[in-house]
Amino acid sequence: MSNARAARQMLRAHRYGALSTLSEKFNGHPFGSIMFYLVDHDGSLLILISTLAEHTKNIRHDARVSLITHNQNDLNIQSQGRVTVVGVAQPAENDPRIAVRYLRHFPEAESYLAMSDFSFYRILPRTLRYIGGFGKIHWVSAISYLVPPYPLIAQEDDVIAHMNVDHRDTLRRYCEHFHQCEAVDVEMLGIDCDGFDVCADGGNLRFDFEEMVLDAQQARYALVEMAKRTR
Repeated sequence: MSNARAARQMLRAHRYGALSTLSEKFNGHPFGSIMFYLVDHDGSLLILISTLAEHTKNIRHDARVSLITHNQNDLNIQSQGRVTVVGVAQPAENDPRIAVRYLRHFPEAESYLAMSDFSFYRILPRTLRYIGGFGKIHWVSAISYLVPPYPLIAQEDDVIAHMNVDHRDTLRRYCEHFHQCEAVDVEMLGIDCDGFDVCADGGNLRFDFEEMVLDAQQARYALVEMAKRTR
C-alpha cells in the first residue's frame, strides 16, 4: 500500500483531531483546538465551525492550518500511527450534499446547522506527514494523496440505502469478524474509494477495502468478498 493511501485510511478511521490555526489576536502564535472532521471523497477534510469560534477568526485572517490525528486506542504515544495534514482552510462550496453526508456521520450537528453562524470549511492539504509506526515516517505530497473524482461519489447514497435495507445481517457479520463487535443496531453511514463506515450500537467502525474501489460495481465485489470472509 502506498503511504498516501495509508495516510488517507488513517484519517478516515478517525473522527477528530487537534486543529492548529495562526492566532490573529496573538500575532500568529499557534492556537490549538479539538475538532471533529469528515474526510471527503477526495481526501480533503470538512469541518463545521462557528464564526464566533477563535479558530474561525484565525482562519479568516490567515487560512494556513494543520490538523493532526492519531491511533487513539494505542497508549504508546511515541510508536503509534499518526497523520498531520498541512493545508489551507476555505469556505466549502454551497452544496447541500455536504450537509447530508456530514449529518450521517455526526447527527448531533443538526442543531448547529440550524444556527446561522455555523458553516462548513474545507481543509485542502498541501502536504502530509504520515507516521505509520516506529521508523515509518514519510512526507506525502497532496498530488499523490488527493483522489480525482470517481463514479462512486454519485452512487454513494444508493449503495448505502441498499446495504441498510437488504444487508444489515451482513453489516453485523462485518462488525463481528473485523472488529470483534457483536452489534445489534447497525447502519452504513458512508462509503468511499478506501472503505466504508458503520454505526454499530452507537459506536462508529471503519472498514478498509484491500484495493481502491471507484464505482458501485467494484464496491459490490469488495463487499461480497469481505462477506465471504465472515462465514
